[in-house]
Amino acid sequence: MSLLIQGGEVVTPEGRRRADVLCAEGRILRVGPGLDAPPGADVINASGQYVFPGFVDPHVHVHLPASGTLAKDNYETASRAAVVGGTTCFLDFVIPGRDEPPLSALRTWQEQSAGRSACDFSYHLAVTRYDEEVESQLREIVRFGVPSFKVHLAYKGAVSVDDTALFRTLGLAKELGAIVVAHCENAEIIPELQRRLLARGRTGPEWHHDSRPPAIEADGTHHVLALARIQGAHVCVAHLSCEEPLRIAAAARGAGQPVWIETMVQYLVLDRTFAEQPGFEGAKYVLSPPLRDRANQRALWEGLRDGTISTVGTDHAPFDFATQKTRGRGDFTKIPNGIPGIEDRVNLLYTYGVLEGRLTLEQFVDVAGVQAAKLFGLYPRKGAVREGSDADLVVYDPDHRGTISARTHAMNVDYNPYEGWAIRGRPRFVTVRGEVVVRDGRFVGRAGHGRFVPREPTHF
Repeated sequence: MSLLIQGGEVVTPEGRRRADVLCAEGRILRVGPGLDAPPGADVINASGQYVFPGFVDPHVHVHLPASGTLAKDNYETASRAAVVGGTTCFLDFVIPGRDEPPLSALRTWQEQSAGRSACDFSYHLAVTRYDEEVESQLREIVRFGVPSFKVHLAYKGAVSVDDTALFRTLGLAKELGAIVVAHCENAEIIPELQRRLLARGRTGPEWHHDSRPPAIEADGTHHVLALARIQGAHVCVAHLSCEEPLRIAAAARGAGQPVWIETMVQYLVLDRTFAEQPGFEGAKYVLSPPLRDRANQRALWEGLRDGTISTVGTDHAPFDFATQKTRGRGDFTKIPNGIPGIEDRVNLLYTYGVLEGRLTLEQFVDVAGVQAAKLFGLYPRKGAVREGSDADLVVYDPDHRGTISARTHAMNVDYNPYEGWAIRGRPRFVTVRGEVVVRDGRFVGRAGHGRFVPREPTHF
């Protein structure tokens, strides 16, 4: 069946224009004014509304074993929440155990996603050790369509890599045209800081921040980029949270090093005081890197506006407060790290970014999807409103008024970190490859419509 979106204002990073969008067989056929609806077409009246390319979340954890438990979402619930929030494609992380072959982990994630997702998705592959077997399988995984590696300079004894493994991963990525997504902290020093705090009786969630202060994130950023410069590798600094590491990454980028910077929506609108709430409520806001002092938000917004920061993701990692976060009562190091956000990212960026004058509409579209599609080899199949692109589209109602709440969200988690926050605007209609999956703000899609999207090495 064909689809015609009529009368909306199409917004891309290049500008805004009144245009209709005609779609058929999962692709965009034509974009222009006054298009006629073919017989039997589904026609959406987008008058007074924006038409955006479907948004891409570059940093999501759906299947996530962590801290002896599992994150609450699966591909069915996470994808439903994603499309309700305007995200039509996301990238999940395949994370092998330290002794697990990467291909075995990839098969696990394929089994988890098979026939369940309502939207399209791809993967990053985490490198947790490096030897001949791992190198051979990484080569195969890039050929399969996953040309991005994740490295952790955190979580000692679990998924962290030593310098030799990091250096070799960066070299292989350069050879294969893959990009390295780096969690920049310091896996050796964080446990020492945690031990020191616990020994002093500082056990609550409010002390999580001091166990991984900005200097630790800055140190990890400098370290990864120094080794990447030697290897000539392309790096995306993941979930950058504050000004200190931003200055380091921006300086490397300004010097011509192939560096991209990703921040998360939570660092733009939340701050460390949320994790300092009494009665263990702060555990809801324990994530890594931690929420920072509010003063850092200005630098992050400015980085988005001037292009220093390329993308905004969520690091979506939902753990129930009542039954999972409480494992760390009396010892903050046992609180599962992560917060939910895949459903609320777009509306938060629009409400607190665009409407408060921090981003233009064009910049909003760019940082919430287009740059991620370009960086990770999805563009112009994803992130574009042009002939031949996938018909992933968001008809956005700027007049909507709503309130975020765990009582109404689609995410499979018992709290929302933005509980009670007002939003202005929401996705009214969302399509994934031409199929309407959200209509009048409600999910009408189906599990299994989403597909794995193989990506080509970029060789920037």
